[in-house]
Amino acid sequence: MKTAVVILNWNTKEFLEKFLPPLIESTEGLDAEVIVADSASTDASMEMMSEKFPKIRQIRLEKNYGFTGGYNRSLALVEAEYYVLINSDIEVPKNWLSPLVEWMDTHPECGACGPKLHSWYDRDMFEYAGAAGGYLDRYGYPFCRGRVMSKIEKDTGQYDTPANVLWVSGACLMVRSSLWNSLGGLDDRFFAHMEEIDLCWRIQLSGFKVTVVPSSVVYHIGGGTLPKKSPYKLFLNYRNNLLMLENNLPKTIGRKRARRRILTRMILDGMSGIVYLITGKWESFKAVVKAHWEYRKLRRRTDEDAHANIDGLVNYWMIPRNLLFLQK
Repeated sequence: MKTAVVILNWNTKEFLEKFLPPLIESTEGLDAEVIVADSASTDASMEMMSEKFPKIRQIRLEKNYGFTGGYNRSLALVEAEYYVLINSDIEVPKNWLSPLVEWMDTHPECGACGPKLHSWYDRDMFEYAGAAGGYLDRYGYPFCRGRVMSKIEKDTGQYDTPANVLWVSGACLMVRSSLWNSLGGLDDRFFAHMEEIDLCWRIQLSGFKVTVVPSSVVYHIGGGTLPKKSPYKLFLNYRNNLLMLENNLPKTIGRKRARRRILTRMILDGMSGIVYLITGKWESFKAVVKAHWEYRKLRRRTDEDAHANIDGLVNYWMIPRNLLFLQK
């Protein structure tokens, strides 16, 4: 099989019912297969799949391992030259897949690529999660072509030339299976959020490129699993951003500079946490503190790190862990 298009589902039965038919239709006549992997959904998603889409292969996981663990376990059971990770809340037009496959076939230096991401609600507008590909600023904050902070652009053709970027959205991402396997897939520590940026960064550190192919466009609803204002989502973003910097920044700018940059980023996080506190956003404040504690616990230490200040910096909070109910 040339291309495996894999949806990782968790309790999104309605999206599957709505968006699977056009996805299946778009792969007809191509050397491609649509697969649905399920993270132990409790909304009868797989029962519906068996009834309405009996020919679609299912991979049933015993529990929810998150975006990272779910895809790592599912793709280990799939043989294809290219993997496409695609969200269940994406609607695809008929000719979205061929441009991505053709780009990978004709550009062996490209390790991963993705389409332009448009809003499903306003189809001429870019969508927040990835727009036309993204970058990071010097402190690791992500932004996109077509979206900076919460300001989103209308697509008027300004990004219609293929472009190499730092990352493309995991909402719809094509990657060479050989590269995916050699890199170990997604970082399991992330669970969800920032994991595709981390993967794209690692792909480029391995000598490959990441490209947006603008002749492919898909339409994304977004926020299907966690709403934007969810404290848990905030926690994942803060924690995983630090893990991502730890994974890649030392290899990009050197260990000493990376350590200083990460320390600065943690201070900036702390300042935002204080803003949450003084504005009465207690749950958001707790999310930032918990993210730093979790980063401290999960980060991979080297002998050189024994003399660094990153672990100690977490103590600037000076707040008892149980006071914040961080075990919850």
